[in-house]
Amino acid sequence: MSEEKKGFFSRLVSGLAKTRANIAAGIDSIFSGYSAIDDDFYEEIEEILIMGDIGINATNAILEDLKQKVKEQHIKEPSECKQLLINSIKEQMQVGDVAYRFEQEKSVVLVIGVNGVGKTTSVGKLAGKLKDQGKKVILAAADTFRAAAGEQLTEWANRAGVEIIGGSEGADPASVVYDAVCAAKARHADVLLCDTAGRLHNKKNLMEELRKINRIIDREYPDAFRETLVVLDGTTGQNALEQARQFKEVCDITGIILTKLDGTAKGGIAVAIQSELGIPVKYIGVGESIEDLQKFDADEFVNALFHQENDD
Repeated sequence: MSEEKKGFFSRLVSGLAKTRANIAAGIDSIFSGYSAIDDDFYEEIEEILIMGDIGINATNAILEDLKQKVKEQHIKEPSECKQLLINSIKEQMQVGDVAYRFEQEKSVVLVIGVNGVGKTTSVGKLAGKLKDQGKKVILAAADTFRAAAGEQLTEWANRAGVEIIGGSEGADPASVVYDAVCAAKARHADVLLCDTAGRLHNKKNLMEELRKINRIIDREYPDAFRETLVVLDGTTGQNALEQARQFKEVCDITGIILTKLDGTAKGGIAVAIQSELGIPVKYIGVGESIEDLQKFDADEFVNALFHQENDD
């Protein structure tokens, strides 16, 4: 494991400490406290997973999988179920290799999210990561409704060393995207990253705005690969799931960036989002610096959740 990965894993482990106290500690006491695998045993596991924000759907799927494996492998001891449970949670969360196709192609990435979830910061960090991979990145500051969004993004653009196309405060977001698309084509950018607004309390406006933005990209940049990422705040648990659900009604979401996982007791929400909505968590954030946004790795995440050492 590279040093950067190692550092991120240890930050993830400490970031998920509260979630771990909710889930892993309870699970451990079940595995050591029960002498038989019976309905009560499964019910206790179910309760702990749901309390840990893993969500009803995911919990049901994990338990069904566990029961199946216990049967197939003729397992009699509760303690032998722990690894099976961990593996089952990992299987629920696999993202697959195609998740990051946009990195390999000429692409436009729209990033949406409500205020306060760390959206603009995530866009900046993502720009930095792509730039480090040798990509030519252009940022579009199309969140023109939040007063400081443009300045904040400009600061990140400078830090990442990428070009930014901005609109003045209150400008039409779609016109900013139009300018940015023209710039991306003219400068042969690999990735155009658009920071867009996400005012869910006014869904109709948001839908209109995203429709307009999407129309412009379809018309002006039809050969670009499209990615739409929603930024969610990991500390808000079920509320984050509800936001993802609402955004899904408004646009075609291809992935989630889950932020603020450092210090949340609700880290299980990463499992829930994947399972309840069928939208993969593609990036997770555990802090302020560019290194603190990483691609989501199901094995690593679940290992950190149960504080198991990574194999590699």
